[in-house]
Amino acid sequence: MNETKRIVYIVDDDPSIRSYFRNLLESFNYITILSKSAEEFLSLLRRENCPECLILDAWLPGMSGLDLQKFIADNNLLSLPIIFISGDGDIPMSVQAMKSGAVDFLTKPIRARDLLSAVEAAFLKNQISHDRAAIKSGILTRLQSLSPRENDVFALVITGKLNKQIGCDLGIAEKTVKVHRGRIMHKMNAQSLAELVRFAIASGLYPLL
Repeated sequence: MNETKRIVYIVDDDPSIRSYFRNLLESFNYITILSKSAEEFLSLLRRENCPECLILDAWLPGMSGLDLQKFIADNNLLSLPIIFISGDGDIPMSVQAMKSGAVDFLTKPIRARDLLSAVEAAFLKNQISHDRAAIKSGILTRLQSLSPRENDVFALVITGKLNKQIGCDLGIAEKTVKVHRGRIMHKMNAQSLAELVRFAIASGLYPLL
C-alpha cells in the first residue's frame, strides 16, 4: 500500500462544509476529493493503492448517506471506512450507521479535533483491513501450493483427527498421512496444529471451524 498519500472523500451538499473540511484536512497533508451528492461521489471514486476514507453526510439529496453505505458494502468496498456527519442528533440513524460499520457519527457543528480524531481512526481501520487482506492472500497462495491429496489431508488435520483416523478416512497408510502432514506444515509455514487451524480460519474457506 502506498503510504505517501491519504485520500479523504468528502460528500456533503453544503459547499461551506465541503470547503471547511477541505481546508482543515489539506492543512494536515490529506488529499481531499469533494462531492455534493452520493451519485457524484460514485462517479469520482477511484480505487487507488493508498489509504482512503469517506466523510459522508447522512442527509443527502437523492441517494441518502445510509443508502450509499449499503451500496459500498454490497459492492465490496468495505476497505473504505465511513465517518457520518449530520445536522441533528438522529439516534436511530446513528445506531444503524454504526451497526453497519461506520467509524463514527458526528453531529454538526463539528469541532476540528473531533473530525481529525475520527479521520485518524478511519485510517487505522483501513490499515487493519489492508493487513488482514494481505495475510489472507498469503494464506490462500500457500493453500494453492498443496497437492489434491495434501488438500484432503489438510481438511482432516484441522478438525483434530489423528493420523490413523485420517488414513482410515482416505484409505491410505498412516505413514503416508505423516508424510503428507509434514509437507503441509512446510508448505503452509506452520509451526503447530493450532497455527494451521488459524490459517484455515483466516482463509475463509473453512467457516465451520
